Amino acid sequence: MGTTRIIKKYPNRRLYDTEESRYITLADVRSLVLDGVNFAVIDKKSDANITRCVLLQVICEQEQNGEAILTEGFLSQVIRIYGNADAMQMADHLEDSLNRFLAHQNNFSRDPSQFHSKPETPKTP
Repeated sequence: MGTTRIIKKYPNRRLYDTEESRYITLADVRSLVLDGVNFAVIDKKSDANITRCVLLQVICEQEQNGEAILTEGFLSQVIRIYGNADAMQMADHLEDSLNRFLAHQNNFSRDPSQFHSKPETPKTP
């Protein structure tokens, strides 16, 4: 699959793409995701992998400025599940459901006719 591109997050909250040797924005991170680039965001001070936190920031920006898809009810339920014994099971279920949805959407975009119901032809005796 190749190497993982490293993005460093500095204490001033700026993101630095080590491959391109330049500072990037959350919009640039979103573009990396859309382009399927394998990357990790590393906190420069602690060396911790903070990729998930940065991806959540990208989602927050999309929800604020783009077309919101996560309802308040859904987000409240996600918050409530933290600390619950079933949290990992829910995470697996959400990821599996999203993968199935995207696969279905991909199949539909390739051949939409397969999803239209075809009228049955009457059989003659």
